[in-house]
Amino acid sequence: MVDLRLLRQFVAVAEELHFHRAAARLHMSQPPLTAAIRKLEDEIGSELIQRGNRTLGLTAAGAVLLAEARLLLQQADHALVATRDAAEGRTGTVRLGYVGSALYGRLPGVIRSFRQSSPDVRLELIEATSARQIQMLREQRIDVGVVIPPVFEADDMRLQAFDSDRLAIALPRAHPLAEQAHLTVAMLADEPFVLWPAREGRGFHSQVVRLCAAAGFTPRVVQEAHGMHAVLSLVAVEAGISVVPASMAGFRSAEVAYHPLAGGEATFELQLCLRADEASPAALNFARHGAGGRPGNADR
Repeated sequence: MVDLRLLRQFVAVAEELHFHRAAARLHMSQPPLTAAIRKLEDEIGSELIQRGNRTLGLTAAGAVLLAEARLLLQQADHALVATRDAAEGRTGTVRLGYVGSALYGRLPGVIRSFRQSSPDVRLELIEATSARQIQMLREQRIDVGVVIPPVFEADDMRLQAFDSDRLAIALPRAHPLAEQAHLTVAMLADEPFVLWPAREGRGFHSQVVRLCAAAGFTPRVVQEAHGMHAVLSLVAVEAGISVVPASMAGFRSAEVAYHPLAGGEATFELQLCLRADEASPAALNFARHGAGGRPGNADR
């Protein structure tokens, strides 16, 4: 196995065809360089440099080694650069999970900005509920999640503030309450609800149930759907009404009427979620990028 340093020294001599100029190019004195070329020739078992009184030349073996050494050194340099880029998160893949409503808030802008700053990182987007994302993170099927807290039994996860939203009542456009000027949760007591399974988003589900309880009733759930887009699609076909993120008011707005709810009890947060000890450099870079512009985004 030939030392790469010897190959670099040989290439300098072979390209300069002059030991003194090659030594200056390598920032070393000439005697050690001459000794290094002799050592290389001894290791290979063949003369590489034709030495004369005035000029140097390459032997046939030296010409072959020059061509091969250039390729090898180029590949070695590329390997080092690629390794450093991966270690610093400039290359690689980030598999990003997200709840559906995240696409209607900060997330698209963060994705666009991250792609501009890290063009060599491949982003793969996967929509999933908060509970499903936690499972996928543990199974290493995604690298970063955008979830709605609280996230239970997640001591192995790192959570970071990302975005905020509020709840809105969603009704079919044909519903008698759709044009109500001041629609409240209490006015939904007798309505059929379309919700999502509590196990898929316990925090969000519990918040809706608490709002209904505060208004004096328990929601009558007639159908469940996995994901906000599915819930709102059922609202659009008049399967029932729902309470959803207000940021989704642009989704099927010709068929669904949205009424944002006022008050702090109707607000909720979205968080970035990563594995605490196994996040890749590229995933950590995405998380740092996602923290930009968010006040109070300390890790929790």
